[in-house]
Amino acid sequence: MTVEPLHSAERRARITAEIEARTGIDSAMIERLVTAFYARARADALLGPVFGAHIVDWDAHLTRMCSFWASVALMSGTYHGNPMGRHLGLPVDALHFDRWLALFEETAAEVCPPPAADHFTERARRIAHSLELGIASVRGVRLGRGQRFHGKNLVPPPPGDQL
Repeated sequence: MTVEPLHSAERRARITAEIEARTGIDSAMIERLVTAFYARARADALLGPVFGAHIVDWDAHLTRMCSFWASVALMSGTYHGNPMGRHLGLPVDALHFDRWLALFEETAAEVCPPPAADHFTERARRIAHSLELGIASVRGVRLGRGQRFHGKNLVPPPPGDQL
């Protein structure tokens, strides 16, 4: 009996194909979602200044985010980065994550068919929750079940740190 390795290329391709068939998500949809979302985020009164202070090369950032969402949504394995590490020093809290999710969910609902929007949204909620927990933790705040991180006097990281 041959046992297939847990992360074999064939297994990953089958999983990706199944998700694509079930949701309609493909690389073009991911690019449309990422581009539309970040256009909104950059123009947003709460999120725009955070992104503006930390992203220097928007083309590179959008390319990286397309790779990230392909890995998250399609299990493509194309993203090789450290999202938590890149976000830990940002001056953000629950208000920022709520706004990020609201914009993301609105954008996904407009850009994607419902099965794809639901798929993206479910993952975005998990990501936001995880990042909020991590950011609270590095600031010495231990959140209990259902608690949110509300930072007071948020201090931005030194200039030059990029997302």
